[in-house]
Amino acid sequence: MNIPSLLTLLQHGNQLKRTARTGWVQRGVPNAENVAAHSYGVIYIAMVLAELIDETVDMGRLLAMAALHDLPESRTTDIPTPAWRYLPPNIKTDVERGAMQEMLTDMPVAESWMALWEELHAAETAVARLVHDADKLDMYLQAYLYQQQTGTQQLRGFWSNPHTFYFPQAQAIYDALRQMAQ
Repeated sequence: MNIPSLLTLLQHGNQLKRTARTGWVQRGVPNAENVAAHSYGVIYIAMVLAELIDETVDMGRLLAMAALHDLPESRTTDIPTPAWRYLPPNIKTDVERGAMQEMLTDMPVAESWMALWEELHAAETAVARLVHDADKLDMYLQAYLYQQQTGTQQLRGFWSNPHTFYFPQAQAIYDALRQMAQ
């Protein structure tokens, strides 16, 4: 066990506590959540959704994937969705993959964590799709709550283009949030 390397890996996770969710900041939300808070929201929503869907999912795999889903942002920061249109296709995924590989170099968890991260980005399994749904639901829930708390009109844009979810249960929750936000 290489303690210095493990401490570095732990610091990457800890960095997410100080990495702002840039999209909220750009929309004028005071004291916007950080990536670690968002990651917790994704984990929590994934747990709830897992109990609602008809498919049986491996809860350990689900929670691990949800916990890791934004780990590369400890290196790359949070690039908000509006900025993606200015970037070459797939560059965000490629850059985040490189950050993950770099962070996990010589770590005993490298193979299993990279496999989870790649599974998430392929979005071909129920677990990966559930994490994607949880990720989006957390963002929309947070937008709704910020809209209620701050009254900012800059968050209304979240609701102008309806999102389609993988699971009907996630879609129903989103549809209810969207209705309440308008």
